[in-house]
Amino acid sequence: MKKILFAASESVPFIKTGGLADVVGSLPKNFDKEEIDVRVMLPKYACMKEEWKEKLEFVTKFYMDYNWSGRYVGILKLELDGITFYFIDNEEYFSGPKPYDGGLWDIEKFGYFSKAVLRALPEIDFRPDIIHCHDWQTGLIPVYLDNFRFANEYYQGIKTVMTIHNLKFQGVWGTNEVRNITGLPDYYFTSDKLEAYNDANLLKGGIVYADKVTTVSNTYAEEIKVPFYGERLDGLMNARSNDLSGIVNGIDYEDYNPETDKFLANTYSVDDFRKEKVKNKVALQEELNLVKDPKKMMIGIVSRLTDQKGFDLIAHVMDELCQDDIQLVVLGTGDEKYENMFRHFAWKYPEKVSANIFYSEAMSHKIYGSCDAFLMPSLFEPCGLSQLMSLRYGTLPIVRETGGLKDTVEPYNEYEKTGTGFSFANYNAHEMLNTVRYAETTYYEKKRDWNKIVERAMNEDFSWKTSAKQYEDLYNNI
Repeated sequence: MKKILFAASESVPFIKTGGLADVVGSLPKNFDKEEIDVRVMLPKYACMKEEWKEKLEFVTKFYMDYNWSGRYVGILKLELDGITFYFIDNEEYFSGPKPYDGGLWDIEKFGYFSKAVLRALPEIDFRPDIIHCHDWQTGLIPVYLDNFRFANEYYQGIKTVMTIHNLKFQGVWGTNEVRNITGLPDYYFTSDKLEAYNDANLLKGGIVYADKVTTVSNTYAEEIKVPFYGERLDGLMNARSNDLSGIVNGIDYEDYNPETDKFLANTYSVDDFRKEKVKNKVALQEELNLVKDPKKMMIGIVSRLTDQKGFDLIAHVMDELCQDDIQLVVLGTGDEKYENMFRHFAWKYPEKVSANIFYSEAMSHKIYGSCDAFLMPSLFEPCGLSQLMSLRYGTLPIVRETGGLKDTVEPYNEYEKTGTGFSFANYNAHEMLNTVRYAETTYYEKKRDWNKIVERAMNEDFSWKTSAKQYEDLYNNI
């Protein structure tokens, strides 16, 4: 039996700021329990919900040398859905009101976490074959592992996988400070190891020392080898290209299920969506004070409102889009300029635009389950989960062909009668608008074709089972 340890800075249901938490919380449950014993290690944040903190049981404690003093390391654990989660406890590092603070403090606390993960292994009597590290917060694990191997036989032969969820975030700080805090020898702070552009880069260290590197889609794995997407590490990505692969994330098919979703006014399936799905649209129109019209095409957006997600394209053509026979429902928070842009258009076109500038789990499910189409024109998108959710609910994604969006949404081809959504290639506002209008024409004038696309979309399988199988193959190849 293979033993795998996931190390990450967040995981559902304990702590979540983004898609990373979904991966770490959902993927382990989907491995074959007969073949793989997978466990997860996380920081024990003070900002976790009390209901979880109350359930943690104390395992052991010890002290380790870090940043010039002996630091307390507590280990707690909890079993959930057949998976053992371990929590590294240190009040000094993990007591803030949120998981990330930014700056040097984050570098110091996640450096501590990386070292503590390795030091904890003998204490919990779990020696993994592979440590699967996620994002820059665990980038020092492969580096410390390399360092420990020389002095301690216990760590020899443990392999590592480094998964990049978003290359934009790398954990970068001045070389002197990082060397001082981590206690790693000078030998590691050279341009072929941790150093990049005169700073220390934790993610780079992880990429250099990991046995395999993965990202969250095939296309993104290719994109990060070029400067535009490579975030100044494209050279390293090319150097490691033999060990680099992309595996698309999944979504939880129990949480996101139109047949059982408790947030929907009306549940439906691939067999009856033609009659049943539209009832959700009417309910949402009523809830949001939009014109009640079951025939009107409704487009949804659930997103962080940032440049990365393509909102400058939407801002550019929003007035033109609002001339069309559509309704637009937006949910999310982010940059003030985009929040205000959507508020402005909701004021200008109250019967057409609903701007919900907050986040709500219930409302996100209602949008996936009620809208006809889902707009996601990202500048870059390592994987993307919203398009997978909208496919699941038969809400056709309109996406830009980048990263995971390109890998998961097959563009509609009216001649061959194939496809699960609509897409455009260039980062251009009018190309996006033309694609939205092509979707509108299909919706209004070729309803049978539209319904066939919905059927194909709902029959796609982006559950975690598929991803888990690919990760199992990866582990077996190491």
